[in-house]
Amino acid sequence: MANPKYKEALMRYEKHLTEISSQEMVLNMGPQHPSTHGVLRLQLITDGEIVKEVVPHLGYLHRCFDKHAESLNYAKTIPFTDRLDYLASMNNSHAFVMGVERMLGLDSKIPKRIEYIRVLVCELNRIASHLIAIGTYGIDIGATTPFLWCFRDREHIMNMLEWASGSRMLYNYIWVGGLFYDLPVGFEERCTEFIAYFKPKLVELDEILTQNQIFISRTAKIGVLPADVAINYGVSGPMLRASGIKWDLRRIDGYSVYPEIDFEIPVGKGEMGTLGDCWDRYKVRVDEVKESVRIVEQCLERLQKDFTRTAEFDPRALVPKKVNLKAQDYYVRAENPKGELGFYFVTKDKSDIPLRVKSRGPSFNNLSVISELGKGVLIADLIAILGSIDIVLGEVDR
Repeated sequence: MANPKYKEALMRYEKHLTEISSQEMVLNMGPQHPSTHGVLRLQLITDGEIVKEVVPHLGYLHRCFDKHAESLNYAKTIPFTDRLDYLASMNNSHAFVMGVERMLGLDSKIPKRIEYIRVLVCELNRIASHLIAIGTYGIDIGATTPFLWCFRDREHIMNMLEWASGSRMLYNYIWVGGLFYDLPVGFEERCTEFIAYFKPKLVELDEILTQNQIFISRTAKIGVLPADVAINYGVSGPMLRASGIKWDLRRIDGYSVYPEIDFEIPVGKGEMGTLGDCWDRYKVRVDEVKESVRIVEQCLERLQKDFTRTAEFDPRALVPKKVNLKAQDYYVRAENPKGELGFYFVTKDKSDIPLRVKSRGPSFNNLSVISELGKGVLIADLIAILGSIDIVLGEVDR
């Protein structure tokens, strides 16, 4: 049976479309992959080149994640978490696995080598995700070179994660109680070589866009998101921090070994325009890549000095053959590249199949604010605003 509130909203939306003036038009932007970053349909009410209203239409890429998770045991669900934000698969599985481990009481027993490996691969995946965000954002606005540079450098990270997990994008590497396998011999050394290579490349990437006057004129003072609006819409991640709020779950919740690692939380400052504009959202992601490089360096140092590989080390030693949980409700969250990824579990007594799993994808909440940011802007600026949100439709339509 349809929700009465949904029917009421649908009627209000249809009535609004029939009442537009003769000078206004209804335009469809999408669903196509370029510019709308996936199979997203934006319905625009325009007056000439000015966007009066934006209505996002979702559901073209429905993953059925929640129902999959409710029909499989916890271990078999991990490959499906990879397919939410498929650009940050390691981060997805890390959040899900942490929730199951905490319900089992395993979280305090996980060896430090496993925890540092998890943080290492998650931060490498964060860098790769942000490189996609920065590169595609450049090409949205017309800058081809940064797009090619970002994909070139992301390729090195994908090769390393494929070496570790055996898969190129959907890794299934972080398991409940441990890892699929230890890092390959020589991984730490190759990763160190990549960081040495990547640091100067990151400076070049920063220079070609950050101070570029064309890029600044297309992004500064565009799509300004005030802090109170961001909070009311449930915005999180780089979008929230770009509005000046220093909120990062790696610091706030202090999960895994993040409390042992030194890194800063970049926030927007309105340097080129207004606090919370498109340029700030871009700059926060660039600065986060630099901080992730610092985290990777510290993880590599600890893995090579304090928690080195040994013949006795078994990354699957604590992996349970069956997850037996008491009936409970539990929510776990983690700081993904796009924001707060959360999983809400309702478990059944003595069953390894949950009664309910609800995924809270950051892209969904972040996208919802586009109706607010898109009012009164030029059509061309709407592309800049959407690109600055950095969505993945697999997570929006989970």
